[in-house]
Amino acid sequence: MYVIFRCDCGRVLYAKKGVATRKCPCGKTIKVKSRRILQKVETAEDAAYAVQKMQEEIYGDSMFSTADEYKNNKFLNQLDRKMKKL
Repeated sequence: MYVIFRCDCGRVLYAKKGVATRKCPCGKTIKVKSRRILQKVETAEDAAYAVQKMQEEIYGDSMFSTADEYKNNKFLNQLDRKMKKL
């Protein structure tokens, strides 16, 4: 069983039921027991999917991307900015 909850920064996270703490990518260590549980799911795959859907509801229909996609987009954005300055 996995529980889904939110960090103070707004990010939706999941953790295995019974885990005491979870570290958010923002850097904060969260005590899972003290958080309001938004949803409970059976598998890690279901938890990841539920977190993705909640994040999309909160921040719009922005799709998650892989590190490679992020790196390529960052490079292209830097090129675009340089070209605009010229």
